[in-house]
Amino acid sequence: MINKELRKKIVEIIVKAREGHIPSSLSIVDIINYIYEKELNFDPKNKKWEKRDYFILSKGHGAAALYVVLNKYKIISNKILSDYGRDGSLLGGHPDSTKVPGVEANTGSLGHGFPFAVGIAKGLDIRKKKNKVLCLLGDGECQEGSVWEAANLAANHNLKNITCIIDWNKSAQQLMPVENLSKRWESFGWHVENGYGHSNIEFKKIFKKISKTSISKPKVVILNTTKGKGIPFMEGHGIWHHKIPNKDELIKINHLLS
Repeated sequence: MINKELRKKIVEIIVKAREGHIPSSLSIVDIINYIYEKELNFDPKNKKWEKRDYFILSKGHGAAALYVVLNKYKIISNKILSDYGRDGSLLGGHPDSTKVPGVEANTGSLGHGFPFAVGIAKGLDIRKKKNKVLCLLGDGECQEGSVWEAANLAANHNLKNITCIIDWNKSAQQLMPVENLSKRWESFGWHVENGYGHSNIEFKKIFKKISKTSISKPKVVILNTTKGKGIPFMEGHGIWHHKIPNKDELIKINHLLS
């Protein structure tokens, strides 16, 4: 079941700021919420806790989804969230690790966050630390060469402490209509799992499977998602990628998410 409350908050802060990517955020919010609820070891009172796990939102333009989840788990306050997009706010259209509590990397330029995550994973591996690294990418982002350079490095160094999650909302099919992401990641030496990106039951099954210590390679979870999930007239592609709803559209959205 999709999380309607988090979706309401995403729409609310973006409409208020007149800035943000609603459909891209709705595509990933269920995934991020599950990761923070079930998979990530963190301390809201100690953002730099040495034993924390790392989450990198490489798909930085979906930042609103990350912000509402950070707020839900008391990593950022209601005041910080409500100021999203205002002059002087900590929260902008892309996450900034120098400003936002709990954000590990500046992302938004596609293809930058994932290599950063691989670097963290390698550093932890060198120091024999047990922290996990999880990184969320978009399928369109997987067209960037830097992604595959980093994927190659992670496989060659057997970085089993990193899990990559792909938000496969079909954005890339506008440019690459014939593509097999599973085979591509497998060809780079990664363990691949596929699933549905809007189901906690599905997430639980997949993450339980990839947590097995016998998998001695980096892991990627390719999740079939819907851009704009939860708001039918937004779902898919086209004008809604960076559009702000008007008053009538906002009434419809609030009704759908009530």
